[in-house]
Amino acid sequence: MTMRNPGLSWLGLAVSLAFARPLLSAPPTEGPGYAAPEDPLDSAGLGSLKDGLNVLLIIVDDLRPALGCYGEALVKSPNIDQLASRSVVFQNAFAQQAVCAPSRVSFLTGRRPDTTRVYDFNSYWRVHSGNYSTIPQYFKENGYVTLSVGKVFHPGISSNHSDDFPYSWSVPPFHPSSEQYENSKTCKGQDEELHANLICPVDVADVPEGTLPDKQSTEEAIRLLEKIRKTNSLFFLAVGYHKPHIPFRYPKEFQKLYPLENITLAPDPQIPAGLPPVAYNPWMDIREREDVQALNISVPYGPIPTEFQRKIRQSYFASISYLDSQVGYLLSALDELQLSNNTIVAFVSDHGWALGEHGEWAKYSNFDVATQVPLMFYVPGKTAPFTSPGEKLFPYIDPFDSTSDVMVPGGQAMELVELVSLFPTLSELAGLNVPRRCPFDSFNIELCREGPSLVRYLNITKWERDSYDSTRKPLDLVAYSQYPRPADTPQWNSDKPHLKDIKIMGYSIRTVDYRFTVWVSFNPENFTANFTDIHAGELYFVDSDPLQDHNVYNQTMGTY
Repeated sequence: MTMRNPGLSWLGLAVSLAFARPLLSAPPTEGPGYAAPEDPLDSAGLGSLKDGLNVLLIIVDDLRPALGCYGEALVKSPNIDQLASRSVVFQNAFAQQAVCAPSRVSFLTGRRPDTTRVYDFNSYWRVHSGNYSTIPQYFKENGYVTLSVGKVFHPGISSNHSDDFPYSWSVPPFHPSSEQYENSKTCKGQDEELHANLICPVDVADVPEGTLPDKQSTEEAIRLLEKIRKTNSLFFLAVGYHKPHIPFRYPKEFQKLYPLENITLAPDPQIPAGLPPVAYNPWMDIREREDVQALNISVPYGPIPTEFQRKIRQSYFASISYLDSQVGYLLSALDELQLSNNTIVAFVSDHGWALGEHGEWAKYSNFDVATQVPLMFYVPGKTAPFTSPGEKLFPYIDPFDSTSDVMVPGGQAMELVELVSLFPTLSELAGLNVPRRCPFDSFNIELCREGPSLVRYLNITKWERDSYDSTRKPLDLVAYSQYPRPADTPQWNSDKPHLKDIKIMGYSIRTVDYRFTVWVSFNPENFTANFTDIHAGELYFVDSDPLQDHNVYNQTMGTY
């Protein structure tokens, strides 16, 4: 059986074709190149202050939940942890596809990849599938000034080489000028020569322009906040940070926070014996870096030498602490500008990243380590009290201050949730009408959403809860992810196949008890999945196998 626009309906087919029905007791739940004008807001048509809340949306690239507020004791992330202490933190949030462009298009439109039909980096959804509205577009149409700084949409074809301007943004998006050097030879090696390395701690004064992209993004975001604060206009500001995306190019002092002797390896560095080859990604983009090439690692499985594994993990964590410092400066500016009492702050990553788990060093999979993301919401006066004049809600915390205590989340939501819920959640928190639920065939509907609002799970007693079904339990919730492959075995384009090369789609269901994945034939010409042609399957039980190392799919097939 083939399906056009598989969407959510693939779940029922996969369940009936395999064995998952006995396990499920409930139905599913709901570019670079732009330079900012000297004063981009001057021509934005700013209005006067309206009743409502501003929104600061912080989007991070390739960040797994490796933060203090998620229980990662080794990582120093005091500023993000401080935000978490004033927020409700979702401990089980999942992306819909573990790669940048498809994930960002998905959560910024509130639609799943099978609806956006963006599985790679080479399609613009407005001409490729449907003229879908975005989160910033919806806020713009409701009177907000919408601003983009850094990597929000993935730059390039997938956002029409314009970050979806002018649909989504009031002024052209800002990209840091130093972004052009991210993959160039700016990393000093042991030979004192410059290389294009994976591991790239730098002296900022020595790099081109004497700065780094995330530093420039923070500076521009603060400048925009200062400018718009004087206008008394409602704003939606999205700030996209690059780190900890590879290469690990960050100020070298942050490496000192993580002595190499303190760095442990992944607890499960071996490729699981029962892992079907189609599920494995060969991390080809890491292999392109000069320092990795020098290791002469076999393709596709490696492994990477143990000492270099520690260096990768060290630099990933150092990149997080560098990111944390930039988030700290940005949030501190909200205090300084007296915006903390009327600005919602949402913090999210586009997907996770493997650091040696299952022998993998990238995203590009359906495992939790690639799909689980940090997600938190600060709502003034709701998740934390309003501040008094002169009081600091987000004072900057120096990551190098060893005396700083680890802060616990202000509230924790344990429900399984998806990033497609970001659109309706921000809409409801800001007091806007929540877009209607999309019907099965929504290609001609510009404004709708495929996920539910998460406000019901924020445990905020002051919110109206008329629509909340109090009988619903975490056991009933499901998170969906998917990933395309060009072949049954790992090859050079397995990580990022172009649409025309996709032959197999891995559809994955995550419940509180298990992760179940079926890899089925996929036709990229008409976007149909054939659930009668199953290439492989995976089943991992969370309680007994939290790292998802023991695939019991084949053992259980004859049971149901």
